[in-house]
Amino acid sequence: MKKRISLLSAFILVISLFYCSTTSAEGPKNYLKGKFYNTVKNHFLIASKKMNDNKFKKTVIVMLQNNKDGAFGLVINKPLGTVPMAMLIDPSNNSSREREKLFDIKIPIFWGGPVDSTQIFILHSKEYKSKTTRNYGDISISQDHEILLDIAKKKGPKNILIILGYSGWGSGQLEGEMERDHWLLSEINLNIIFEIESKNKWKKAYKKSFLKI
Repeated sequence: MKKRISLLSAFILVISLFYCSTTSAEGPKNYLKGKFYNTVKNHFLIASKKMNDNKFKKTVIVMLQNNKDGAFGLVINKPLGTVPMAMLIDPSNNSSREREKLFDIKIPIFWGGPVDSTQIFILHSKEYKSKTTRNYGDISISQDHEILLDIAKKKGPKNILIILGYSGWGSGQLEGEMERDHWLLSEINLNIIFEIESKNKWKKAYKKSFLKI
């Protein structure tokens, strides 16, 4: 991936630490390694009622990658708060006058998971494309300042979520959690991803899950 966004705000970092732990993409050494499932990618991963990790209770995750080496996804229903757009954009990318205007534009941000809390992902509808855009079926992800500036100018994607950090699992880790019935799967639903009321996302995704646990 080309130029990525660096998080500039200590305020955002402090908020994100509320959710973060020592979890990493490699996972704890004592996790139960399960059998690999190639069906997890391009699905919602939904926390079941048996989920015992407080960070992930009633969580909905868009799964973007899954192979024998591990898995990667973004939580979509854990809002962190609202911040000025200027706090997300490097000052060197715009003039002081433009930066002042960006402080007047408030944008909600979401917690994407406990891994790499300084990284920002813009999850968005696929009609928009920038230099860093990657497509995943009916949704896309971009990670550059261009999309943030376009959003500020109302020239960005129709639907967006600005997400801080991501959820990652090492080889067999997610599968082990699924075998312990901590997660359910359902088809990705754009209406749920971009639902205005985040508190409704888990309920709606859970109702559409393949199994109820």
